Amino acid sequence: MTAARRIDTPEDIAEGTAALARMDPALARIAHLVPPLRRRPAGFATLFQAIVGQQVSTASAAAIWARVEAAGLHHPAAVASAGEDGLRAAGLSRPKIRYALALAGAGLDFAALDSLPDDAVIAELVALPGIGRWTAEIYALTALGRADVFPAGDLALQEAARILYDLDDRPDERTMRAMAERWSPWRAVAARLLWDHYRERKQREGTL
Repeated sequence: MTAARRIDTPEDIAEGTAALARMDPALARIAHLVPPLRRRPAGFATLFQAIVGQQVSTASAAAIWARVEAAGLHHPAAVASAGEDGLRAAGLSRPKIRYALALAGAGLDFAALDSLPDDAVIAELVALPGIGRWTAEIYALTALGRADVFPAGDLALQEAARILYDLDDRPDERTMRAMAERWSPWRAVAARLLWDHYRERKQREGTL
């Protein structure tokens, strides 16, 4: 089994950015942004945090996660022990309570995920309740450092692509995934560049 390419250092980011600039003139125009690693520790807490962040604003996700951490609910045993009442007190909605308890009881071997190919990682994660492709891809990108994973369902990435390529409409997930094929094997670096492009434009224009 061929090991998946990883992004572990700023040098990996620089290599990927340079390769993308050669592949795509549009990405070359934003290559100066020098995106950060965006790495998180692999394991239960990071995946749980991704679930908490689903379908809420960044500010709301941060506030809820702060309550989760303050309550010590970032380990499977603690989540299982807290039960529905404890998770509700931390601010989780009814569906996310169900997803959290399912994740805590899944017995997922996080260390084993690191040795799997990208597609197998995604498949393993989406088999769990409450984890869709976006959440699985975000985990693979940020926690496992996979270099060729692209969360095409991310609205910020879609809007950044619309702006960068001067498109009439924001590309949907299928279109975005097809666009990203040209950036392999550095799709995760392309995602980082597009996120930073979106952030830069949002700061410049106030809102998008």
